[in-house]
Amino acid sequence: MERRTIGAAALEVGAVGLGCMPMSWAYTASRQRGEESLRAVHTALDQGSTLLDTADMYGPFTNELLVGRVLKERRSDAFVSTKVGLLVGEQHIVANGRPGYVRRACDASLRRLQTDVIDLYQLHRADPEVPVEETWGAMADLVTAGKVRSLGLCAVGARSGRRSGARLHDGTIRQLERVQQVFPISAVEAELSVWSTEALDALLPWCAVRGVGFLSAMPLGNGFLTGTLTPGEGFEPDDVRARHPRFTAEMMAANQPIVAGLRRIARRHGDEVTPAQVALAWVLAQGSQVVPVPGTKQERWVDENARAAGLRLTAADLAEVSALPGARGSWD
Repeated sequence: MERRTIGAAALEVGAVGLGCMPMSWAYTASRQRGEESLRAVHTALDQGSTLLDTADMYGPFTNELLVGRVLKERRSDAFVSTKVGLLVGEQHIVANGRPGYVRRACDASLRRLQTDVIDLYQLHRADPEVPVEETWGAMADLVTAGKVRSLGLCAVGARSGRRSGARLHDGTIRQLERVQQVFPISAVEAELSVWSTEALDALLPWCAVRGVGFLSAMPLGNGFLTGTLTPGEGFEPDDVRARHPRFTAEMMAANQPIVAGLRRIARRHGDEVTPAQVALAWVLAQGSQVVPVPGTKQERWVDENARAAGLRLTAADLAEVSALPGARGSWD
């Protein structure tokens, strides 16, 4: 697989990563099977999808434990990214960016992941009660201590809190400008897909100018862009899509032209090419520092996603994607 570089430290990863969250968090719990997930992670590494993206809150904790079982055997094959800054309660999630907590959380993640060092340690969300510089400084100390190789930041996700007239990622860029004064940032993780293109406006250009890697979260639109979901089929109550405005039966039906367009492009590239691969190839085409991190817990999808790294879209293909109708039913 093609290799891509993350950040000024020139950390290399496979062009397509693996989001491990669905293996133990946010998606259908009845379909979460540990052994199947382990096989999926091994398949990703076999295919060159070296970046494994997890977080301590996924589970909570169980996702890191699962990834750790693979790292114990194949640490040299993997680039491990995990996150800190969010605590999961009974019915809520809260931020914690206190330096002492960050240090303890890192040590706990290292134990669960069964490794001596985390390749990319990301701040999941900034704590509104703690200056982000203090949190970032504690994370930088972990680099100095040899427990972490590089630092990353996840984009602010609360669209509903956006100021009137502000772009989606203005808050994230303000955070980036602040933490960059403390310690260099190697990567930013934010949603980017055919049906969620807001990162192209300002966030991705900010990263490109500064040599910062960009991890594309949800590059397959939470599964919608694969063309495998049926409108009206419904989701289990614990599935995040059960509460997502784009996954109502009405909005899924209304957004089918997007999938149809991806399927049309796929057919031009061969019978074996899928809409999901076209969606990932589009993300890859947005810049040499962009690494899509599709989440899955099944081997067959891991294999399909990895093969998207070899798909090259033409200028006509990219123009056709740009001409597709915008997604309906957004968070706004």
